[in-house]
Amino acid sequence: MRDKLLQNTRAVVTGASSGIGAGIARALADAGASVIVNYRSRKEAAHRGAADIRRQGGHAVAVQADITRPDDCARLFEAAREEFGGIDLLVANAGIQQDASVADMTLDDWRKVIDVNLTGQFICAQEAVRCFRRQGPDPARSPALGKIIFTSSVHQAIPWAGHANYAASKGGLKLLMESMAQELAAEKIRVNAVAPGAIRTAINEQAWNSPEAERKLLELIPYGRVGDPQDIGRAVVWLASDESDYVVGTTLFVDGGMLLYPAFREGG
Repeated sequence: MRDKLLQNTRAVVTGASSGIGAGIARALADAGASVIVNYRSRKEAAHRGAADIRRQGGHAVAVQADITRPDDCARLFEAAREEFGGIDLLVANAGIQQDASVADMTLDDWRKVIDVNLTGQFICAQEAVRCFRRQGPDPARSPALGKIIFTSSVHQAIPWAGHANYAASKGGLKLLMESMAQELAAEKIRVNAVAPGAIRTAINEQAWNSPEAERKLLELIPYGRVGDPQDIGRAVVWLASDESDYVVGTTLFVDGGMLLYPAFREGG
């Protein structure tokens, strides 16, 4: 990755205290962006991540906000204005899982996942659009008025038994992204998504934290390794940069080939 692709970029990353979000925040900062590191409850981890970025010469500030609350989302962008003078990029990354079979899943678990993974992403993206419009164009920064990147999942396309709420949220996020991209492209607001496959994070630790679990997981990954948050961070840097200026309404799958359904390699 070339250095400083995002030198003039001011970014908000939601759910950035750990896992994929932390990897994205670090990658953006390494590429030159100033970053709001959002967290809901993991204060120490978020502040530690922001401090690590600053120690490496980057610019990052940790900001608490619950993305399911419109006032909190507005506060994130106000923090970006106060700290950086504005906002150029939203990476709507926050997400949760509450897993259960269809018959056993509670309505509360269904709603929690939809509220964070879909409604919360919409609320933050809506606020980002309003901010981009208020700021107006700045060709010295970017040809785009603003950029939004959603963190989706291979499960926007692959059904996932035992995780119906999660898969539904990501399927909905796909069409939210595409509908926003269609509506906003004429204003030079670029909306895209990155869709991770199996990534080594705490949310799915049981799937890779033993040799047997990892062996079973690798049966689903043609490329032969489990991904790391840095894999997603590098993809987001490119999508956020002006090198991808003609990329609009696209989901970039970063999954080692998981979407290729490797079980069918031997003829099904």
